[in-house]
Amino acid sequence: MWGCGGGGDGTTSAGAGGGDDTSTSGTSGSGSSTASVSTTASAGGNSTSGSGTSGSGTGGSGTGGGDASGSATGGAGAGGSGAGGGGSVTCPSPALRAGDTNQTVTVGSASRSYVLHVPAAYDGSKPVPLVVDFHPLGGSGPSERTGSPYPAQTDPEGVIMAFPSGMSGPSGGAWNVGPCCVAGTDDVAFAKALVAQIQETACIDPKRVYAVGFSMGGGMSHYLACHAADVFAAVAPAAFDLLQENVGDCEPSRPITVVSFRGTSDPVVPYSGGASSAVRGMPVTFLGAKGTFEKWADINGCTGSPSAEDGQGCSTYSTCQGGVEVALCTKQGGSHEPGNATVGWPVLKRHTMP
Repeated sequence: MWGCGGGGDGTTSAGAGGGDDTSTSGTSGSGSSTASVSTTASAGGNSTSGSGTSGSGTGGSGTGGGDASGSATGGAGAGGSGAGGGGSVTCPSPALRAGDTNQTVTVGSASRSYVLHVPAAYDGSKPVPLVVDFHPLGGSGPSERTGSPYPAQTDPEGVIMAFPSGMSGPSGGAWNVGPCCVAGTDDVAFAKALVAQIQETACIDPKRVYAVGFSMGGGMSHYLACHAADVFAAVAPAAFDLLQENVGDCEPSRPITVVSFRGTSDPVVPYSGGASSAVRGMPVTFLGAKGTFEKWADINGCTGSPSAEDGQGCSTYSTCQGGVEVALCTKQGGSHEPGNATVGWPVLKRHTMP
């Protein structure tokens, strides 16, 4: 099980279960989606209702998410330059109030949910980054909101965060990353639609959208780096690797920064990699921490040798195409645990969409 998500909603990770043995994965977002916005609960936050049509990004180099409120968030790029930036950003008014709200977005025929987190430091006067944080297997958006190490680092800077919930698979809430772990849903399209929807009501810098995640949520972060580099500027996965079954399909539209966090004593996703049947009928083969590190260096055209590990256990390729970085932060004796946000956030925020 790739979980241990801890939960404000009482959700914990589930072990292996029965169910589907096939998975269909979308590797590109749909051309557009009708994003229906509805707040179902709030905690001192903004109550938003209504609907809007929002582009979710198309193909490998599709649109990077516009502002459906009419502001100019920049047009699409193509090819190696990706998309998702340029131009000015007109901040929506009125500004969102601080707090957490439960939001929904319709992707195709499915209504998907996420927790929108607005910190007290956000005042809506200038564009801020957006961090999308993905939960582990068996978890949920609310449980990840409770357990994530990132708000403590990003809140003082007014960064908006979103905590999406995966669809239910054989082992509970999960993400479709190709060979595992929930069939028949396009989570890349969901992630893109979520970003586009948030841009309608929050003042988001489209060049500073990031993905992080723990365990299988880390796997979703890897997957977005492979298939949604037109929307996400950089990613920070923890306790998960690239997968042998679909790494050949990892062809990002541009170089993208990846900082991975791994523990040498992880009993769930072994540091050295190997086969796993945690979700029955959906086996995967992990490349291992170092194998994943080297693969990302290869994908991003990094040259030379990585740096020696620093005091945080991070070894980094810093001479990569597009000025991106590829880092592996190893915790000696570390178990199956979230990444170090005090390290991850500074790396993420120094990289923006080209």
